[in-house]
Amino acid sequence: MPLGHSAARSSRISKRPQQLLRRSASSPLTDFTQRKPIQRSKSKVDVADNDDGFFGDRLDDIGIVKSLASDLSLRDVAQSIQYVHSHMFTAIPEDGGFNSTRIAEILNFRKSLPPTVTLPHLHALTQSPTKTEREIAELTRAGIVRRLVTPGRGTGGSSIGESLILSKDVERLLRQAEELSQELADKFSVCLRTKPMALKIPPSTFSAAEITALMRAGFLTSSVQGLNSTNVFAGPDSGPTGNLTSISTIAKAASGSMAAIGGEGAIYGAGGRGGIRRSSSQLERSSEQQSSEAFGEGVELRLSLPGTGAFLKLLSAARSHLVALAMKSKFREIPIYLLREKWDGGISADDPAAKAKKYRGEFTGILPSRTRRWKQFYGLSFDWTLAECLGAGLVEVFETGSVGQAVRIP
Repeated sequence: MPLGHSAARSSRISKRPQQLLRRSASSPLTDFTQRKPIQRSKSKVDVADNDDGFFGDRLDDIGIVKSLASDLSLRDVAQSIQYVHSHMFTAIPEDGGFNSTRIAEILNFRKSLPPTVTLPHLHALTQSPTKTEREIAELTRAGIVRRLVTPGRGTGGSSIGESLILSKDVERLLRQAEELSQELADKFSVCLRTKPMALKIPPSTFSAAEITALMRAGFLTSSVQGLNSTNVFAGPDSGPTGNLTSISTIAKAASGSMAAIGGEGAIYGAGGRGGIRRSSSQLERSSEQQSSEAFGEGVELRLSLPGTGAFLKLLSAARSHLVALAMKSKFREIPIYLLREKWDGGISADDPAAKAKKYRGEFTGILPSRTRRWKQFYGLSFDWTLAECLGAGLVEVFETGSVGQAVRIP
């Protein structure tokens, strides 16, 4: 074969390139290969919402958990009250994204709450509710524990208006109250000691000026029916958090009347600053002159504590949020470890692997300061909230035998 003769001039393959060109020209779609549709990954929010989809069937129930007590050193009600109050909040994380202003706000809010414990919470930590009630009655009669009741806050086990506090904590709050003089604080303390089981204080025990000071400090609350237009006990510049006003009279008032909205003194009784402004001298002179009319037989002076309103509001919101998280799961039951993750808000883990990712600058979860637990609940503990819901009968805790304990909405 000559050296100039090549395979390109052969008759066997001379038309092959042209045929390929004609095919591509006649059918442009032949160059595109068939591919399967791309399955886009779900967002992290959707994955977090369906993280309990692994349980396609109901969880095994091998027994109901009646008590959440994990500290075996708790022997009586007084120790349980101290334990519950000390474990209400968790420590503020160092790298949680909090600035100094937010840290101060959280600490001040926690400090303003009274050291009270609801009665359902104690029942969630004890094996026998009857024995607990008997012990509470004995300690109350002895003056060690005091019972406080706020009307209109639910009934039965789900009530949040019945709470307990140690008597020594009440005396400590009296000494720390800047609105009370030392003489009035001692007089009120003696009254509490002589009546350890009393829930109300007769108006004749104190003068009108003393009752005014105690109400401003948050240690007494009154129904609206004893307040009139000439007797306003809370000044415009004093609105202590936690003063509660009874709505029993408002519900019975005629529609469209002033009494239907609480009367002229309702704004002051709730800690507001609107309405008619009066000086302190006018308030004291009016209360002294109208003491017999203001505190009649129908007036109820109930014992209270500063910050009770903020405490009950926080407790009610925390209960509702935890129940709502559990109801989103399939069959309205969810393992506790998944419910805890939902309560924490999907924050970054604290294990060595997560810390290593954080040092490399990789995403490991949102900061605690951006979660609802810290924005709305100021770092409220999950175990504390779960005990509240269990004692109130809002949830049931049971053993599964495979994934630990689980929560069910009855």
